[in-house]
Amino acid sequence: MKNMFEHMRKRRRVLREAIGYQKEFEVWEESCVPSYCHPNPAAALISWLRLFAAAKMGKSVGPPMKHVLDFGSSIGELGHLFPKDAQYDFVESHDAAAAFLSKQLPNARRTTLEAIPAGTYDHIFAIDSLEHNTDYAELLAALVTKLSPGGVLILSGPTENWLYRLGRKIAGFEGHYHETNIHAIEASAAKILTRRKVRTILPLVPLFRVTAWQKTGDA
Repeated sequence: MKNMFEHMRKRRRVLREAIGYQKEFEVWEESCVPSYCHPNPAAALISWLRLFAAAKMGKSVGPPMKHVLDFGSSIGELGHLFPKDAQYDFVESHDAAAAFLSKQLPNARRTTLEAIPAGTYDHIFAIDSLEHNTDYAELLAALVTKLSPGGVLILSGPTENWLYRLGRKIAGFEGHYHETNIHAIEASAAKILTRRKVRTILPLVPLFRVTAWQKTGDA
């Protein structure tokens, strides 16, 4: 727990100093940067807990993490939590976020979903990304084809319940860019994958769900 808070403190300082998100709030609102740097410690903590839960889940489910894809990576904070010897690839449409990621993690490789050969990755992470798309089911199916045998897909997304919506409003996030919620995404995943693990953030009042999935029959 101490290491987690120390990591958060250091990374928040880097983000505040390097990214002018306050002057361009609408540009960066859905990048998670304002959430990671939020002046309310509780609001910021929830955002960071998603990352730590996803990274921990990836390390505990499936094969060793050697070749990883971060789909909808934003600024790539998740990549700082992976094993140092893992190859970290990412898909991100926001050029400013991708440029920042590349400076922070020079060995990371930017790619596109279309350019990735089938069966490439032992772990794929889609952290708060699929809910922005109306074609989330098709994207999910495409991501599954990029998994190697026994590979694991880690999903995270908002529940969109009343408490989540209230929390966004209190935190100052007025924009609404989500086309669906994590429950609909998980329902699509359950048609083609087997769920291995689940965690809610927060436990009693779930604002987000983090889940690990494998192809049916894969060990």
